[in-house]
Amino acid sequence: MTDPNFIILYVDNPSVSADFYAGLLGKTPVESSPTFAMFILESGLKLGLWSKHTVEPASPGAAGGGGELAFAVNNSDTVHSLFADWVKRGLEIIQRPTEMDFGFTFVALDPDGHRLRVFTPSAE
Repeated sequence: MTDPNFIILYVDNPSVSADFYAGLLGKTPVESSPTFAMFILESGLKLGLWSKHTVEPASPGAAGGGGELAFAVNNSDTVHSLFADWVKRGLEIIQRPTEMDFGFTFVALDPDGHRLRVFTPSAE
């Protein structure tokens, strides 16, 4: 068995979500259609955006906010910098930069309510 290498988020409008993530990630999708878009990240991880209206099998209870995409960064200055950038981009912030037991972090939402956490791990 291999490790998971593909995350799929169910979204209302893949084109809108692809535009959002293209701006956030500084990448264009490698695949884009009315029902699906996909990014390949530097790590090799694939991020898919699938229309919640056409996903098979149907997922009637699918909603954003049940998990997080986490972005680990090197230091608290980068956390602050990304926070300022994301606020300027108009992302909804649900947790302002704060120290938690695992590190310094903030959380924003994408257009579908999926959580986006930026953090720098605590030095142990």
